Amino acid sequence: MHEWEEQLRALLSDKRVFTELADRYSYSFDASFGEHLPEVVVQPKTTEEVQTIMKIANQFGLAVTPRGQGTCLSGGPLPVKGGILLDMAQWPREINVFADDLIAVVTPSVLTADIHAAAENHGLMYPPDPSSAHVSTIGGNLAENSGGPRGLKYGVTKDFVIGLEIVTPEGEVMHTGGRTIKNVTGYDLTKLLVGSEGTLGVITKATLKLVPKPPAVQTMMAAFTDMATAGKAISKTLTSGVLPAKMEFMDRACIEAVERYRPSGLPTASEALLLIELDGHPETIKLEAEQVKQILLELKADPIITAESDEEAQKLWSARKLVSPAIATIKPTKISEDATVPRSRIPEMMERLKQIKEDYQVELVVFGHIGDGNLHPDIMCDQRDEEEMIRAEKAVAEIFRAALDLGGTLSGEHGIGTMKAPFMEQEMGEVGVSMLKRIKEAWDPNNIMNPGKIFAEKGQKLVLRDG
Repeated sequence: MHEWEEQLRALLSDKRVFTELADRYSYSFDASFGEHLPEVVVQPKTTEEVQTIMKIANQFGLAVTPRGQGTCLSGGPLPVKGGILLDMAQWPREINVFADDLIAVVTPSVLTADIHAAAENHGLMYPPDPSSAHVSTIGGNLAENSGGPRGLKYGVTKDFVIGLEIVTPEGEVMHTGGRTIKNVTGYDLTKLLVGSEGTLGVITKATLKLVPKPPAVQTMMAAFTDMATAGKAISKTLTSGVLPAKMEFMDRACIEAVERYRPSGLPTASEALLLIELDGHPETIKLEAEQVKQILLELKADPIITAESDEEAQKLWSARKLVSPAIATIKPTKISEDATVPRSRIPEMMERLKQIKEDYQVELVVFGHIGDGNLHPDIMCDQRDEEEMIRAEKAVAEIFRAALDLGGTLSGEHGIGTMKAPFMEQEMGEVGVSMLKRIKEAWDPNNIMNPGKIFAEKGQKLVLRDG
């Protein structure tokens, strides 16, 4: 037994330290690609335990990878350098809502959906709503700066984090921000840490901003015969003074997949389908819904459906939620991307995606949060077919290139992790990546905190085959 293992077992007891192959394998993958075995899995349950673990890791030069529920789509929690895997999902779950201050203080293991539920008990809302909210932890959301459909109106995770407790890579405890909405003391370390993908420290507590829950919502659906017109509907709506809570999109391939999977009455002859949700005061929503409907009519959307009840609204949104399971029936392997472009360039991006689909002969479908330009071009393939996976790798690289060419970004909400690290310099430039590395080196001089993420190693390329 290694000396570091003896120290970990003395700290946590054998019940929370795992070195058997079967246990380590359970933590070797996430929802992206690749498998990497940690040398040990530990389950800390207090900030003090994390402090000691980090000091042990520094003493013996062991990599440390924090992990939530493993729903990450970019490889963030993969222990690519082995070492210690911190299973933060076993941490005692605590949600403390302070309604008068419109904040919640939570531990990293709390499921995001449970924060929603706790806030609603006080007539409040925690807006960030990643699709995995019912299974993902807030710690993972914080690490990846997760988004979701409500990002259009409310923003993403970082917009609702006002304070953090973290354990630094060297095992010290620090606090950033606080419980006040306004705080301009020093550098904004809270924003730096949210989205840092576990490379700068271990989050052990977070203070989140809540907002009053809107008293009413209105859901609408509109179908279009071409993507360009759907793009005009988005821009005309957003420049009309109406700001929807959600504007979601499905292309024809998604519509057809949903109808094959579970018939929902979607218009399969349409090239683009928009789902729009308005929220706010009931009287305001009536006026805004009529305004949006007039825009859709002018652009000859057909059909235009306005939900007349909660049940009808749920039926419309259930069709959108069926996209992922529906497209999974096309082929067994799904490559989920989230290239994001300026809203005015969405039609051009759709044309580029169509060309990529033809050039590389891949099954490519597109859906996503189109109101903020956050598209999900998903490639359906079969990982057992190496030749197809080579084409898929090339197609993914072209998707990234297309987004950057149009003034977009590599990731709107999934993070960089291992999947997009080889493309970072294309977006940020050599100087930009160098500045990020200097921040990393200052925070983590021994480079033990989730190494192998964000920054590509020399010659690293995107590989989706054989792990």
